[in-house]
Amino acid sequence: MRADECPHLDQVRAVTSGADGCEDCLKMGDTWVHLRLCEACGHVGCCDSSKNQHATKHFHATRHPIIKSFEPGEEWGWCYVDELFFESLPSR
Repeated sequence: MRADECPHLDQVRAVTSGADGCEDCLKMGDTWVHLRLCEACGHVGCCDSSKNQHATKHFHATRHPIIKSFEPGEEWGWCYVDELFFESLPSR
């Protein structure tokens, strides 16, 4: 499947981030490596290189399929369901 054929792209919304850091790590008083933004609800979670992997945990809890890097200068995205990488995501 090509990235532009991902059936989950219709779930990408114009979201506002919920925090300037990993929401769950901030609540725990913990640290993270890189951040990911849920494109369905705006949840900010830490990446799989972080010890808590909150972005992936958010996907498993909510089934929100698409994330985008929340790092400055990065526009790439990922679909958890189809395991597809996007160079950039369409604007909504």
